[in-house]
Amino acid sequence: MNENKNSYKQILKATTLFGGVQVYNILLSVIKTKIVAVLIGANGLGVLGLFNSSIRLIVDVTKVGLDTSAVKELSELNSNAESCEISDFISVLNKVIWITGVLGAFLVVCFSKPLSVWTFGSDKYTIHFTWLAIAIIFNQLTKGKIAIFQGNHQLKKLAKANLMGSSLALLISLPIYFYFRMDGIVPAIIGSFVITYLVFLRYSNTKKTKTIKHSLSEIYQKSKAMFSLGLTMSFTSIVGALTLWLIQIYIRNQGGVEAVGFYSAGLVIINSYVGMVFSAMSTDYFPRLSAINRDKVAVNEVVNKQANIAVLIITPIILLFLTFDFLIIRILYTKEFLVILGLVTFGVLGTLFKAVSFSIGYVIIAKGDSRIFIKTSLFFNAILFLICALSYHYGGLKGLGIGLLLHYFIHFTVLKILTHYLYGLTLNRAFYKVFVLCVFLCFIGFLGTLVGQKYIRFLVMVLIVSISVIFTLREFNKQIDLKEIMHKFLKQNKEK
Repeated sequence: MNENKNSYKQILKATTLFGGVQVYNILLSVIKTKIVAVLIGANGLGVLGLFNSSIRLIVDVTKVGLDTSAVKELSELNSNAESCEISDFISVLNKVIWITGVLGAFLVVCFSKPLSVWTFGSDKYTIHFTWLAIAIIFNQLTKGKIAIFQGNHQLKKLAKANLMGSSLALLISLPIYFYFRMDGIVPAIIGSFVITYLVFLRYSNTKKTKTIKHSLSEIYQKSKAMFSLGLTMSFTSIVGALTLWLIQIYIRNQGGVEAVGFYSAGLVIINSYVGMVFSAMSTDYFPRLSAINRDKVAVNEVVNKQANIAVLIITPIILLFLTFDFLIIRILYTKEFLVILGLVTFGVLGTLFKAVSFSIGYVIIAKGDSRIFIKTSLFFNAILFLICALSYHYGGLKGLGIGLLLHYFIHFTVLKILTHYLYGLTLNRAFYKVFVLCVFLCFIGFLGTLVGQKYIRFLVMVLIVSISVIFTLREFNKQIDLKEIMHKFLKQNKEK
């Protein structure tokens, strides 16, 4: 029983730690997004979105999945290996990350004109892509540092670096947007990536480590295991980035760059603000799952706990968004962005299914099952593009939201069946009781948004949110005794 409580405490502690970081990052993002939306408008956000998706695509092509495979390797080394082996691995990883970063920058410079034509339909942005080669290098280097922090389970250090990096990136980018407007998009991107890397470098150098020299042949030999899984991860990341890029190009062709701006703004809310739970969980969850990936019983237990906590946390967040959706969009952006209301409403509802499939899907990666991971990635991304293209064609931005909800449901259903068949992974009865109630609360919350009278609508939604919060706290209390934790916390503060 105590072991079970400790396991839940560990998951909640990591989620709370990085949830706090995400909340802080969201506050910074709200400030940045609001100012940038006012300064460059939906058209500017469309350009920014296309640049960011292009950067992601190029980075995913050249990083060969090292940021994920390195976390898995480091997690396993920390469970079994000596400290000298870990230091050697990190030394090799740093060198490989530099090589892949420079390779990515070189490719951007070489293909800057085709990238401009493919992305924007003209060579107008050729020089912009050339300059973005700098951002590619520093983005790659930062991902390497994050992988080391995660693999070594240095979560507090990672959280501090995230906080400092986000703060300084905001301070760097806002004046650039203010003085240069649209012309400041590329300099702001570059400045943000450079300052973020320097912060992570500073935190990674808190202890002096011995420099280990390796020849190119040694680097290749020692990194082969990393590359084996990494190439699979790279392929699937490329497919994901390419899908996002193609969806944006499709929307640009159908509705113009401004429509891409609206789509990008909606995704920020769905993936960054409401989806903050996923990035908070993944920081701790993947390394922990990788360390026990050969133990079927332990994996099953961890996945059920993670899925349970994920849906309990995400449900009140979804309902809060549904309650204040109009106000949130108005605060984050400008009045012209209210057209994304349908997109984000249905997209946010889909994150409840994403919370479960997120917990399940990491099992395939943790087990290093490359063949299955590639096949599922191709399938899900093909489905995503097809659904988004059709839903946008027939339903516009609101149709896109419904399409995303459908995709999240398909993703959840297929992964559940697949992992049960391949690995014997089973979601237990206790989880389903919680999940069904959370689905019901979100459904009722959606119906509440359809109430015509705004004051009655608000009262109904506040009641549903309150019920979801009470339900979440009650479920957490069953597992970890929140009263005891609160008592200890207050006692420690009194002693101080």
